[in-house]
Amino acid sequence: MELMREAKKGNVTEAMQIVATDELIDVYLLMERIADGEAVILKNNLHKSVQPVGIGKGLRTKVNANIGTSTDSTDIHLEIEKARTAVHAGADTIMDLSTGGDINQIRKTILDQIPVVLGTVPIYQSAIQSIQTSGALVKMDADDIFSVLEKQAEEGVDFFTVHCGVTLRSIERLRREDRLMDIVSRGGSFLVTWMIANEKENPLYEQYDRVLEIAAKYDIVLSLGDGLRPGSILDATDRAQVEELIILGELTERARDRNVQVIIEGPGHVPLNQIKMNVQLEKEICHNAPFYVLGPLVTDVAPGYDHITSAIGGAIAAAEGADFLCYVTPGEHLKLPDCEDVRQGVIATRIAGHAADIVKGIPNAIDWDIEMSKARKQLDWDTQISHAIDPEHARKLREMCKSNDDDICSMCGEYCAIKMVQETLRHVK
Repeated sequence: MELMREAKKGNVTEAMQIVATDELIDVYLLMERIADGEAVILKNNLHKSVQPVGIGKGLRTKVNANIGTSTDSTDIHLEIEKARTAVHAGADTIMDLSTGGDINQIRKTILDQIPVVLGTVPIYQSAIQSIQTSGALVKMDADDIFSVLEKQAEEGVDFFTVHCGVTLRSIERLRREDRLMDIVSRGGSFLVTWMIANEKENPLYEQYDRVLEIAAKYDIVLSLGDGLRPGSILDATDRAQVEELIILGELTERARDRNVQVIIEGPGHVPLNQIKMNVQLEKEICHNAPFYVLGPLVTDVAPGYDHITSAIGGAIAAAEGADFLCYVTPGEHLKLPDCEDVRQGVIATRIAGHAADIVKGIPNAIDWDIEMSKARKQLDWDTQISHAIDPEHARKLREMCKSNDDDICSMCGEYCAIKMVQETLRHVK
């Protein structure tokens, strides 16, 4: 069953009802937005063990956490632990970006053990399998790519990042652009290397109808990837990035004609003053498709703190209309993240998303802050901690308080502004 087809016919599905109830939104309004492509629901027809996740207009800003092995770290148990850490910290979705070890087994284990929506980047596995079997990435052919898409779809993967906008035309645009950082997308670099070596068009673009056929069969959401996203704020919003976005806008229309749900991936490294424009460009060029952004990171000088640089950008982007934030961890640009990196990345990104949801007027977003403020006025520490976005960390810090008075914290001690004013007001007649 294709969700978009049902929405266009005016039929409310079980997944629509679940998402509408969770989001406190009218189910018929949600249905209309799905029919128009302004909202999507992530859930493969065959992935029975997960709740569907809604992304798009009028819905809570969602957070994705990337996990996955590398050639230097292939411990599947560690990746499962990282996935569990992400879910515990509040991630809405997980993406498996594994490039090392038994990729099939890693993905199957995640699907079996982690009860959340899962995304992948199939070109990773296609490229790696080609290197392992034929000794070279450039010997990969189109059938290798599509066999991986079909296999992962059959296993229950809910959404695919597919770099369909990396074309011979956009590569030529990149060559003329004289970028500082060239290409920083791993999927984009795999495809560009193959295309230049073989002097052929990107199979994901040239045979886009095959991509749509697989997505429609399993009701997989296509995340149209930003293979030419900027890796430096100096490269932001250049011709290569915009050229790719224009192509993705065209592919969005083709997908909707086939009742395939689509989200658009966005940059990347973007200075503060260009974030609003980037969101507006995506919404205009891609016909209000949900926008999925990595960060954006607003400065390049904070390795070790890029969960903060991305949360700053993510809050602004989401407040301007971005719908889905991919976390960035403190280890970004430095190492494969560990469990603590994952936890910090998810929490920072959730803060960004929630701050934006207040601005968007998402149902119940401001109510959370109201309850916290009431608890603070009452010096009710237990309620404050229970309402914290990271209760475990909040409780740990509270337990470090050295004050002898349970009503105050050690920051202000006996000069607690709240307590002083309350006591003063009691004596005002």
